[in-house]
Amino acid sequence: MAQLDIGVNYGMVGDNLPSPATVVQLYKKYKIGKIQLFNPNPNVLNALRGSGIGVTLGIKNNDLPSIASSAAAAKTWFDTNVQPYVSDINLQYITVGNEVVPGNLAQYALPAMQNLRTTISNYKYTGLRVSTVVATSALGSSYPPSSGVFADAARADIVGIIDFLSSTSSPLLVNAYPYFPYASDPTHVRLDYAQFTAPGPVVRDGNLSYSNLLDAILDAFYWAMEKEGVASVAVVVAESGWPSAGNGNFTTPQLAQTYNKNFVKKILAKKGTPKRPYHYLEGFIFAMFNENQKPPGVEQNFGLFYPDGTPVYPVF
Repeated sequence: MAQLDIGVNYGMVGDNLPSPATVVQLYKKYKIGKIQLFNPNPNVLNALRGSGIGVTLGIKNNDLPSIASSAAAAKTWFDTNVQPYVSDINLQYITVGNEVVPGNLAQYALPAMQNLRTTISNYKYTGLRVSTVVATSALGSSYPPSSGVFADAARADIVGIIDFLSSTSSPLLVNAYPYFPYASDPTHVRLDYAQFTAPGPVVRDGNLSYSNLLDAILDAFYWAMEKEGVASVAVVVAESGWPSAGNGNFTTPQLAQTYNKNFVKKILAKKGTPKRPYHYLEGFIFAMFNENQKPPGVEQNFGLFYPDGTPVYPVF
C-alpha cells in the first residue's frame, strides 16, 4: 500500500524518544507520507535516506541572521546541512524559521529565503521550494474570513515574503490550531465547529459557508493575501493538532482522536477550502510524540504516539 499524502511533525524535545531509525520505521509502518523537521538533524536525515518520505526541513531561528547576511553564507549552510543528503531524500520544502512573523527575527526571513533560493537555483534543484511558517497571530482580523487582514506588526515583513512566494510558486506555511480558540472561548466557539463534526454550516460569510474552523482560518489568510495583491500563493497547514491531556475536559484522548482523524480525512480528500475549493490542501499533524521536555500541560500532550511507539489513540 502506498504512503498516505499526510504529514506529521517530528519534534525531538524529549529525553526518552526512540532512535531516528526507529522513528522512520514508525512513519513507514503507518504509511505516513511526509515528515517535518524543525532543524537539520544529521541522524534523522541519514535515517530518511531511501525512505521516499517527503521532507520539510526547518532552519533553527538562530541561524537566520547568518543565512540572511549573504548568498555565500546561505550556500555554506546549505552545503553543510542539506547537500550531503539531497540526492537520497525526498526533500520538498526548506522553511526559514518557525513563526518568525511577527517577531524579532522577521526582518531576516525574506533575505534568508532569497539567498537560499539563489543557492538552490544554482544547483538546479527544481523541485525544492523555500518558504516560511507563520502563526495565526500574523492576522490582525480573521472573523469572518473575508475580513482577513495582516496585523500591523506583521505586515511590513509579510508583504515582501508573499511577493517572493508568488514569484517562486511556493506556498505559505501556516500553523493553525482550532483547539486554541475553542479552549479560550468555548462559549462562542462551538466544539463541533472546531472538530469538523458540525452537521452543517456554522458561519456564513457572504456566499461562502463554513462548517469547520480550520477552513475559516485558512480562508482568512487567502483574503489577507488578496488584499495585498497576491492571489496565487497556496496555503499549507504546517502544524495542526489537538492535545490529549493537560487541560481537563478540553483535552481528552477522544477529542484529540476526533480532531486528528477528521483532519487526516480532510487532507486525504484533496478538497480545498470554501474560498479555494479546487486547491489541493497539504497538511501536517503536530506531533509524532508526546515530548516530556516541553513545558508541562498541553504542550507535552500533542503526540500521536508514546515514546515506546504505541499510539496514544489510533489515527492511522
